[in-house]
Amino acid sequence: MRDNLMLKCTVCGEENYISTRNKRSHPDRLELNKFCPRCGKMTPHKEKK
Repeated sequence: MRDNLMLKCTVCGEENYISTRNKRSHPDRLELNKFCPRCGKMTPHKEKK
């Protein structure tokens, strides 16, 4: 049931992280605060479609 996904920075658009989530318990798109090396700071990263 786990689904692999890419996390994309909402500020610069860089795809920085690969993560997993359970589709059944979390049907919505994932959004996490992660460090973006291109921006040089913590930014929100959203699940790429």
